[in-house]
Amino acid sequence: MVVARSIALKAVNTASLWGLNRSRFGGLPKVQTVRALSTIMSPPSKAVVYEHHGPPDSVTRMIELPPVEVQENQVCVKMLAAPINPSDINRIEGVYPVRPQVPAVGGYEGVGEVYSVGSAVKGLSPGDLVIPSPPSSGTWQTYVVKDHDIWHKISKDSPIEYAATVTVNPLTAIRMLEDFTTLSAGDSIVQNGATSIVGQCVIQLARYRGIHSINIIRDRAGSDEVKERLKALGADEVFTESQLEVKNVKSLLSNIPEPALGLNCVGGHAASLVLKFLRQGGTMVTYGGMSKKPVTVSTSSFIFKDLSLRGFWLQKWLSADKAKECRDMVDYLLCLAQERKLKYEMELVPFDKFHSALDKALGKHGSQPKQVIKF
Repeated sequence: MVVARSIALKAVNTASLWGLNRSRFGGLPKVQTVRALSTIMSPPSKAVVYEHHGPPDSVTRMIELPPVEVQENQVCVKMLAAPINPSDINRIEGVYPVRPQVPAVGGYEGVGEVYSVGSAVKGLSPGDLVIPSPPSSGTWQTYVVKDHDIWHKISKDSPIEYAATVTVNPLTAIRMLEDFTTLSAGDSIVQNGATSIVGQCVIQLARYRGIHSINIIRDRAGSDEVKERLKALGADEVFTESQLEVKNVKSLLSNIPEPALGLNCVGGHAASLVLKFLRQGGTMVTYGGMSKKPVTVSTSSFIFKDLSLRGFWLQKWLSADKAKECRDMVDYLLCLAQERKLKYEMELVPFDKFHSALDKALGKHGSQPKQVIKF
């Protein structure tokens, strides 16, 4: 009885401190201090939380959350891995268009193992490997409780680090290759930000379909090694920005046709370089702005080349009733990862080293692999 009372008091105190409820902590239900013996409870959870928006390295901290009730239509998942994405950082900063109400648990995608299920849940059992699909806030914690329809069961043979990261970046890559122009084997695309996870996925997905890729990287120490690494993934051409300071960039191409599609995640001058490569009537899709500089287009590009400028935001695509299509794409991408036809560089970091991983994700130590937290 003493132990039970101690747990209940801890739950009350923690819930009171954090205003714990389903909307604020990534789907965690209210703490129940009086419950029937048959009630299913989650284990206590360790979580990275933020009470207000600001610099992620200043406003985030790790806390213990008390056990919570797993209601009849809910599933408790023991998280195995979750990445730190740029959009996660933007949510914490308060600048991302869609973000959870604070206080909140960080993270948006990840992979876990079903720990327990509510009495009305069908199709999921303890031990199943699952991801939130479409993604859902609150994955930076050891146990997550959410409604059963949030979770998508995936093959137990899926590589854990790829299952944790499959949605935000690889799905962005495949949707941009498919949604803006019709590409056939022998066609080509051009992109900046080629070393990003999306960029690496674009290279491999294009190669798998027989599509050539022209890739632009920033000037940096070790650029020759970067070029070789991208070519090993399937890149046809890789240029630094300074190499493209020529009158006619297309003269640098050998037997590759002018690209119909350009992908821009940088903005500024790097976006202008993408536009230079595009063929008559080509399309440039912008999905990021790492340089924080605007995209500028010459009048002649519009009048004489009839170029089109489009934008892509995965969150908007996912909100358009795309749950089933999203899950089909995820299964396809995980199949490619399992067959080693899709790969990208990641660093797995223990959860207790979260803030070290966060510093790397914030760029404090230069260019680093994708940081993936392992619970």
